[in-house]
Amino acid sequence: MKKTLALLAGTTLATLSLFGAGAAHAQEFPTRPVRILTPFPAGAGPETVLRLVAERLQKKWGKPVIVENKPGANGFIAIDAFKRGATDGHDLIQLDNVHLAAYPHLFKKLPYDAAKDFDVAAPLFRNYFFVGVGAHSKYKAVGDIVADAKARPGALNYGSWSVGNPVHLGSALLESMTTTQMQHVVYKETSQLYTAVATGELDWSLGSLATAGPLQRSGKIKFIAVTGPKRHPAFPDVPTVAESGGPAGYEVTGWTVIAAPKGLPKPVADKIQKDVNEALADPEIKQRYATFGYEPFPATREQFNAFVAAESAKYADVIKRAKVALD
Repeated sequence: MKKTLALLAGTTLATLSLFGAGAAHAQEFPTRPVRILTPFPAGAGPETVLRLVAERLQKKWGKPVIVENKPGANGFIAIDAFKRGATDGHDLIQLDNVHLAAYPHLFKKLPYDAAKDFDVAAPLFRNYFFVGVGAHSKYKAVGDIVADAKARPGALNYGSWSVGNPVHLGSALLESMTTTQMQHVVYKETSQLYTAVATGELDWSLGSLATAGPLQRSGKIKFIAVTGPKRHPAFPDVPTVAESGGPAGYEVTGWTVIAAPKGLPKPVADKIQKDVNEALADPEIKQRYATFGYEPFPATREQFNAFVAAESAKYADVIKRAKVALD
């Protein structure tokens, strides 16, 4: 009994010692400049928000917080640099839903493992998309698009800027949920994509306020539905997809996170999340969110990991049904 009690006491002291060390490390973090890698180009919506957050973290931490752009190659350049960087939290990375939930099902071989290489430190934002059609389109509701697609299989088209992005997969999800078949047209730039919607070259496309908003505001595109579970506060007259005659339960989001290396001590991860959340509460960032149509994504890391798992399962089914692959 004495040996057992001694063993338990030793284990407890060791645990408390480790916790104390982790807590102390969190209080000291960061001890040097922090680098946040991003796969997005300078000036893109997600990158702009990240820089605003980085500025506030720098003031909070008293150490330089450097945003390093490494766009291209599906984000693999940024991810490779991150994997070769520091593992103690001084190197972080911005990722989106494609990297964490879609690419694992689109590529047979990835230069990373979404489950083993990253721990989500803090969600940055999410945004819903709008179903956009030309200002003079005959389609007044999603139900009109679905009915026409059923009547003329393969005749209608929609667009996006690549294979496997949220707009493409979200459009393929609509096909899957309505048992319709439409043509996916890829454009090099989002400006070309939404101009094609405005001119009627494309029948419809999903778009965000950041990408499709300028042509919507100029009256060349109209939004006939939003892909969220409720109406967007900035567009109370635009119905949800279900209200517009589309399938119930249809929802498409884009989201980005700040991720850390797998296995980061919990006290450090908690500090990063807390400080990022404080930065996101800044009025200037809230205003920029409104400009881009972004919204905060408050969730514990456990809740967010469960959300990512559900998104991954949804994308896996869509990709399988659409027979889409990138290698």
